Amino acid sequence: MQAWPLYDLRLRTPRLELRLPDLDLLDQLIALAVRGVHPPETMPFGVPWTDLPSPHMERESLQHHLLQVAQWRPEKWTYNPVVLYRGEVAGTQDMRAENFSASRMFSTGSWLGMEFQGMGLGTEMRAAILHLGFAGLGAQEAQSSAFSDNLASLGVSRALGYEENGTWRAARRGRSGTMIGLRLSLGGWQSHHFHEVTIEGLDPCLELFGVTPEK
Repeated sequence: MQAWPLYDLRLRTPRLELRLPDLDLLDQLIALAVRGVHPPETMPFGVPWTDLPSPHMERESLQHHLLQVAQWRPEKWTYNPVVLYRGEVAGTQDMRAENFSASRMFSTGSWLGMEFQGMGLGTEMRAAILHLGFAGLGAQEAQSSAFSDNLASLGVSRALGYEENGTWRAARRGRSGTMIGLRLSLGGWQSHHFHEVTIEGLDPCLELFGVTPEK
């Protein structure tokens, strides 16, 4: 799409494709969320969006993704592609930044449908978005966070070279929990860059990310 080239941006790994979703893919993503993202007795998210009753969860999920495009500015953006596994929507992996042109830092977040968990896809899709940030956009640092009992997310971060960067208390379903912050430097990423990732269609998007294209 010439007016919004982010829709043509593709990240590919041996098993996955990451791309900004059109309405059809968003519909598939929301249907996946309805089928389940986590057991009902747990809550991995600081914002418990999966607790919303139907159809509010579906509608707010759709609005959330559309707002990322509508509110995008080079000074503040969230890139929120869906993750396709063998052509099927498996989840979503986002990256977000403010004043990236100066900070060269971004944060990530993600989820997978329960039917796609336990297959190593979480590590592979995070590796894809890290490749975009570091190799594609020239980032110097990536950050993430997870509740202390979210062992899957923490395991992905540690496998990819993140280091713990402090803890804090955060509310979750009206109760207090411990959040662990994680930081990945450029050098740490280079030392743990063991996934094959290719990027397609990035050059027309660089200015949208706040990156000045090389002459």
